[in-house]
Amino acid sequence: MSAPTAARNAAAVTTGLRLTRRGRALLVLVVAAVLLTAFSLGRTGSQAADVLGAAGLAAPTSTTVQPGDSLWTVAQRIAPQHDTRQVVAQIQRLNDLDSATLQVGQLLLLPTSV
Repeated sequence: MSAPTAARNAAAVTTGLRLTRRGRALLVLVVAAVLLTAFSLGRTGSQAADVLGAAGLAAPTSTTVQPGDSLWTVAQRIAPQHDTRQVVAQIQRLNDLDSATLQVGQLLLLPTSV
């Protein structure tokens, strides 16, 4: 084997990826951040399912508030077989409502009956 070929082979063997202590720490932080983000996104999607599943309700749909509608009447209309108070609470959570006041034309997310 010639000297240039041997040098090239030796260089190919020793040029692997080497991380410093700072590089390893950064790599661990990046992987942890990616995992935390993925976990958070998965958890956010499952929270709505947990709220709805507890009362036996399926995925949310939406409706537009009509004149004379209240949370109570909407809850009775969409889930007459369920406890109206629980359905009202779910509608408030799904829509992040601080009060029971609705505006005509407002779009509401609704849990649908199973």
